Parts: sequence; structure tokens; C-alpha cells
Amino acid sequence: MHKKGSKTKKIIISIICVLLVLIIGGMWWLSVAIYNDNFNKRFESYEPYMYYVEDFDGLQRTQYKFESNKGQQLTGYMYSHGSDQKGVVVIAHGFGSGGHNSYMDVANYFASNGYYVFAYDATGNDESEGDGVGGMPQGVIDLEHAIDFIKQLKDYNNLPIVLFGHSWGGYSVSSVLSYHPDVKAVIECSGFESSAGMFESEGKKVAGDGIYVIMPFVKLHEFIKYGKYASNTATDGFSTSDAAVMIYHSEDDTIVPPEYGYDIFYELYRDDPRFRFIHPDNRGHNYVYHDMTYINEFNAEFDEWLKTLDYDYNAENNKERFIADKENYINENLDRKRWSNMLDAELFEQFLEFYNASIE
Repeated sequence: MHKKGSKTKKIIISIICVLLVLIIGGMWWLSVAIYNDNFNKRFESYEPYMYYVEDFDGLQRTQYKFESNKGQQLTGYMYSHGSDQKGVVVIAHGFGSGGHNSYMDVANYFASNGYYVFAYDATGNDESEGDGVGGMPQGVIDLEHAIDFIKQLKDYNNLPIVLFGHSWGGYSVSSVLSYHPDVKAVIECSGFESSAGMFESEGKKVAGDGIYVIMPFVKLHEFIKYGKYASNTATDGFSTSDAAVMIYHSEDDTIVPPEYGYDIFYELYRDDPRFRFIHPDNRGHNYVYHDMTYINEFNAEFDEWLKTLDYDYNAENNKERFIADKENYINENLDRKRWSNMLDAELFEQFLEFYNASIE
């Protein structure tokens, strides 16, 4: 009887072990699938809304190619309004709308106010190689390689470097300080503290508290894929560097809620003179540092145009037709001069003063 009972116990344990392996394996597969579906995509800028150098009076740029961590070629541009500038602003772009093109107005502003500006397309975006972005830590890696590249260029290697990042770029410019503590200043707009935190934030919108079940698998996946970069956070970067830091984040941001970025930083550094915080109430996320006047006007006109269409533009069989009609409408009606000059002038004066003070 004892032997029979022992054998039964072993069978039950074996079944439990197999079930655990299957459950864990299933959760692992599900976590990686969800992660890739959200973050490992390729992104291209939407052509009708793209900026062009010709949109900005006096703006010049030179193209550069440089390698990132796996040998993928990244494309970047050095923007300027002449030579003999006082520093280099490096721009890290956001996630999901293509590369640096939508930040060309920012590049133009700093270039017209005494800085060279280096802006590039991260892995899996626009003119850079890569079938997909890979994940949030890739932004830190690409930025690290971009800064290394600039330091090798003889025309710029003796100039102070400051960073500007929005959203994904905000996380990147903060975290990268762990690897480039000599950066003089960082302006972080609407960024987040950690890659895992951003995944959690997005996941909660879909799965609620159920997201916490897969978070351990997500963190393990990122660690296997990115090593130290996966666990490195914005506050790790801040603590490694003596750089001056400005945090700009709107309270009503639903893409990166303040609890995943601003609130953390404010709690830790509000009494630190190295940090400056700006926290408006109603600037959102995508256009957080723009004057919304023209955007609102154009969107209202676009809504009126939609009412004139003689077909159901939401219907699947009209999808391609609507895409073409929408592009034609934007190309014919967008006021490119106003579109290219929507930055909040008073806010950017503060940004400029902040950079200038940091490199004196």
C-alpha cells in the first residue's frame, strides 16, 4: 500500500509540474506576443503632415549615417542656421508616429537660436534600418550611440551637449545619462520613469489590474533582450549625472499619465536646485508644447469636409478611397507656414534660457 501511494503521489506531482510548465510557458508566450504587438513595430511618418527643410527660412541640414547596437544603420541630420554655434542639442523623438521629422520645428527653433541640432530616426523608424523598434530600451541604446557618434565628429566634439526628448524620447534622454553623465542639460517632456512602467500604463487601459499578472514575464523578456538597459530608469540617469534637468508634463496627459513620470520625479527632486518642473493642466501629450490655435482650426475645417463626403468613410470597402481623399484634402488645404510655426513661443524661450544657463 505504501508503494502504491508513493507512486500515485509522484504521478500527481508530475502532472502539477507539467501544468505549471504549460501555464508559465503560455504566460511567457502571451506576454512576448503582447509586448511585440505593442512595441516591436516599424513606424513611418504620415507624409501629408511631414515637415520639410524648405518650410523653415534659413534652415540647413547635413545627413549622417551611424551604427547602433546590432550594426543597424541609423540616419540622422545635423541642423543649423550657420556655423560657430555654442552647443549641440540632440533630439530623441517619440514613439509611434515615425522618426524625428515631426520634431523639425523644434530643431529649427534651437538651430535659429545658437545651437547645432542633431536629430535622428531611431531603429525601425523612417530612414533608419530595422524591421521594428524592438522595445522601449532601444531608444536609450540608439541615443547612446548617437551621442558617441557626435563626439567623434571633429566639428562638434568640443561643444557642450544638451538633450531634448518627448514621450519615449523623454525617457531616453533621462535614462541615457547613466552612460553619458557629461551631458550638460536635459529637457524631458511628457516622459516616463521606466520601460516596464510604460508597458504597465498602456496595459492597464486594456486589461485593468490583470496586467500585473504578466508584468514579471514582460520584465524578464526585456532583461533577456536588453540586459542592463531594461532595468535602467530615468532616475538612475538623474542620480548618475550632474546635468541640469527640466521636467515638463501636463496633468491631463492620458498617453503617459503623470504617475508614471512627473509625479515620481517631483517627489524625489522638487527640492533639488538642479531640477526645474513645469506642470500645466491642459496641454495633453502629442501637442504638449504647441500653440493649438491652428490645429483646432484645421481640425474643425476637416470635420466639416467629412460631412460633404458622399460615401461612408468608416466602411471597410471605402478604406482605400478615404485614405487617398484624406491625403489629397490635407495636401491641398494645410497652411504649411502656420503648420510649421506652432511652437509655444513663451515656453520655448524658457527652454532656451535653461540651455543657455546650463552651458555658461
